Amino acid sequence: MMILAGALLLLLTGGMGIASKIMSDRKQEAVEAVYMAEEEKRRAKEQAEEEAGKAAKADREKVYGFGLESGESVFEAVRNRPPIVELTEENTADFVTIDSCRIDTRRNKITVSASAEGLPASDDKLYYLFALKPYEKEIPKDRLPLKGIFKSEQTMFYIPRYFAGAESGVLYKFVVAVKKGNEYVPVSVPHYITNQDEAAKYQTGGGSGGAKKGLLIDPNKLRTSELDDLGVKQAAYNIPVSRILGHSTDGIHDTIYYKYNGKSYTFNGQVMSEYDLVFGILTAKGIEVTAILLNDVSYSYPQLLHPLARSGIGSAPYYAFNATDEEGCEYLAAVGSFLAERYSGRSGSRGLVSNWIIGNEINARKEWNYMEYVSLESYVEEYARAYRMFYNAIKSVNGSSRVYISLDQQWNRNISGNRNYDTKDILDEFNRQIKREGNIDWGLALHPYNVPLTTPYTWNSSKYVKQSLDTSMVTMANIEVVTNYLEQEEFLTQDGEVRSVSLSELGYTSSMGENVQAAAIAYAYKKAEANEHIDAILFSRQTDAPEEIAQGLALGINHTDGSHKYAYQVYKYMDTNQSDQYTGFAKNMIGISDWSQIVSE
Repeated sequence: MMILAGALLLLLTGGMGIASKIMSDRKQEAVEAVYMAEEEKRRAKEQAEEEAGKAAKADREKVYGFGLESGESVFEAVRNRPPIVELTEENTADFVTIDSCRIDTRRNKITVSASAEGLPASDDKLYYLFALKPYEKEIPKDRLPLKGIFKSEQTMFYIPRYFAGAESGVLYKFVVAVKKGNEYVPVSVPHYITNQDEAAKYQTGGGSGGAKKGLLIDPNKLRTSELDDLGVKQAAYNIPVSRILGHSTDGIHDTIYYKYNGKSYTFNGQVMSEYDLVFGILTAKGIEVTAILLNDVSYSYPQLLHPLARSGIGSAPYYAFNATDEEGCEYLAAVGSFLAERYSGRSGSRGLVSNWIIGNEINARKEWNYMEYVSLESYVEEYARAYRMFYNAIKSVNGSSRVYISLDQQWNRNISGNRNYDTKDILDEFNRQIKREGNIDWGLALHPYNVPLTTPYTWNSSKYVKQSLDTSMVTMANIEVVTNYLEQEEFLTQDGEVRSVSLSELGYTSSMGENVQAAAIAYAYKKAEANEHIDAILFSRQTDAPEEIAQGLALGINHTDGSHKYAYQVYKYMDTNQSDQYTGFAKNMIGISDWSQIVSE
């Protein structure tokens, strides 16, 4: 009795952990037994079908008199049996390649296709499929596999589409593992679902009909006829994320409650009504809308701020998004899903946002995407994870949306000790990491401002701007360097297409003369118009900004009082059949007789 009481006490106190572990182990064993049983049934069925096929073949051979040495096929099968390969430190992490991870809407399944050369040695005959959350870098000890299947050189997993709820399944990444020493060991690189767009609620595209001419609009001129007069077809508008979150406080607009992945999020109805107005008017005018998601500081929502950005609060206008933990990832996905649904075009009065840009000039770490300095690989990893959260959430709602990474004109500077990053290096590493974990249709939003910013003479030669990959800077004078670079096979989309390129921000000052500014705008537009890979060019801006004028940057095509500059008429007609009438002076200034002369091969 004393012994039994002691054992009981052990179970009720410190021994609870042991008891819990025993129960967990038994549960694990039961799960694995189920997988084994399912696979044995499947294998038995396949073997029976194979034996029936062999019998039929033997009967045919007796009748027709061929295949008398059919016994050789048995030895052939033995010889071709996949070899068992011991796992090592070098080959374990990517022994298995996940070739695809897709939603099968017909079967309502997620299909994961994997391949390997040989079979890894392990405790049993199975591969196990696990779902990891975006920020998880290893399989948690208490995580159960979604599926177990007999190892093969070609393997296909089928799991329920909504295994983690109606929304959150598309946020997970999947990894193949084997069991060794009573632990699950990953043998593949994690892989995300890559066809969210095919299963999206909406498929609503833009309203510009492929026209490229865009402008950073002046919201004070929205209700005027100026955008119609100018023939604007593309418009960009910023959304600082902290502005849209939280409760309405004006007593007029209701707080918006949005449920995502089983949790409720609040959005400020007053602020959202402002965006409804802007996007609604632009859409009604047939203008394709680009929204730029920016991570400004909000002390009410610290979960949006990357941990390595929190030390620099106050040092930059915008900061790195946080996708390092569950709350951060879920918030990013909820924001992306909410915005994509609200501006999917389903409610005409709210408008349609066709393009989403995640962050601003993220290679300029200190100025526009602040976080503490880390290696290039680590910096891109943090951005790519946040980017993918937005991408997956947005594309799951509106499959026709395009989602862009934002980079500036600092292409390949290679400055020693530079604490920012070059655009080319970011682009290379971002593409590598995205492809490694599941290639998706990301686009590039580039800002090819002139060098220096204060001069509009973009066509003049410069030691910083060359027609080669080693160019320090990229402007409209050598924009082909970027689009040609993206033609390489390693950068193509899943369908073999060149990535969408939007010149989402660039501008030229009138400080050196309104005619020079107008010529620069015409030059830039004609370059973009002739480049098949550029989908939009958006000039900054419709109206001069006083804070920019103080820096020598009078970028507007209107003065601050709303009066038109010379560039207004040039912008208006540069894409029409009256183009030559209004841009002829620019050709003379640049020193060309025909616009085709500015286009480099």
